[in-house]
Amino acid sequence: MSDASEYSRRDLLRHIGISLTMGTAGEYVLAAQDVQHVHQAVAQEKAAQKGRYMPKGLNAHEYATLQRLSDFIIPADEHSPGALAANAADFIDFLCSGSDEMKLIYTGGLAWLDEATRHRYGGKEFLGADPAQQTAMLDLIAYRENRRADPSLGPGIDFFNWARKMIADAYYTSPIGIKDLGYMGNTAMTHFSVPQEAIDYAVKRSPFA
Repeated sequence: MSDASEYSRRDLLRHIGISLTMGTAGEYVLAAQDVQHVHQAVAQEKAAQKGRYMPKGLNAHEYATLQRLSDFIIPADEHSPGALAANAADFIDFLCSGSDEMKLIYTGGLAWLDEATRHRYGGKEFLGADPAQQTAMLDLIAYRENRRADPSLGPGIDFFNWARKMIADAYYTSPIGIKDLGYMGNTAMTHFSVPQEAIDYAVKRSPFA
């Protein structure tokens, strides 16, 4: 890749990152070609690494935790392989590599999740907890009303809300997610703004609905 092309890519990622972090996740509108550029760039990165995506924005532990979150939020079912297979974590990590603001949201949120899990489950980080413990931890931050009972959950609730919407966004603009939208009966858009029914559908598939 030429220096000019690499600069253009960094500039585009920066632009997308600013667009996302200036508003509430899920409420922005991005040009479809910008979103598809990110998916295509991720595919190129994977092809260069013989099919394996190497995280560029997050560290290996953060990336693995984000993958686990994506699998919880949009799991595979009879209609679709889910967000993990759709490379939602790759999409988000690639955006983090071009936006310090977005990277801070994820590094901070994932660090909070690890610390909260350690506090509740004998020093285990989120990935080290068993599936039942992971589910219980996410149950605490999946619902806004839990903030009233325990204000200390506030940062985790805000992060989970952001991550859930971003994972849905990444999923529903991927080839797998677009096929799933076809199952729902939606049509293609020239600009991307995840339909509320798509987010609702994703949330219903999650154990945290």
